[in-house]
Amino acid sequence: MRIVLRALRRLLLVLLAVGALAAGIVTLRGYGLYHEALGRAPIEQTVEAVRAGEGYVTLAELPQTYLDAVVAIEDHRFYDHPGFDVIAICRAAWHDLTTLSLEQGGSTITQQLAKNLFFSQDKDFSRKVAEVFMAVDLEGRYSKEEILELYVNTSYFGDGLTGIGAAARGYLGKEPIDMTRDECALMAGLPNAPGVLSADPELARERALLVLGQMEKYGLG
Repeated sequence: MRIVLRALRRLLLVLLAVGALAAGIVTLRGYGLYHEALGRAPIEQTVEAVRAGEGYVTLAELPQTYLDAVVAIEDHRFYDHPGFDVIAICRAAWHDLTTLSLEQGGSTITQQLAKNLFFSQDKDFSRKVAEVFMAVDLEGRYSKEEILELYVNTSYFGDGLTGIGAAARGYLGKEPIDMTRDECALMAGLPNAPGVLSADPELARERALLVLGQMEKYGLG
């Protein structure tokens, strides 16, 4: 029995060492991707290019209900974390580990903005680490309000529509400021799976109902 326990203990130590080594490698690769992204285009330059884009919408031109809906469904601890959410990351990591997938990423709004501005949409552990480095950098340079504004202007809504301005005009035929509560929920839900939801009105409505439920749950809007 002692031999078995000793063997199990050694195996556990080996697994922990391998896990720590793998985590270190992924972190180094992620930092490399982050550094490469900054080398291609500095943050300030990239942000200014987005703000100067045609159809850019400021927070003053958006209903508060829409902004609340986005926070409720995407990142309800947005105003409390430093760019990454440890609780969400741990929850997503456990899910991905137990399912051997990358279905959940635990990404905050700031991380999603980092991805929209600098990285591809491919799911990769190193890229997720790069997002965290970039998110922390963004949080150090811009306010939460500025980050949220940039996020809704760089999100993809399907049908070739990027940004809430283009999405509201394209799908609803109106300016974002004129969106109703239900329309705000609909628009907040689309970026989760724009290709699928924009092609299936019933699924889009179900997602909108989920958004409204999250708003009620977290006391937003």
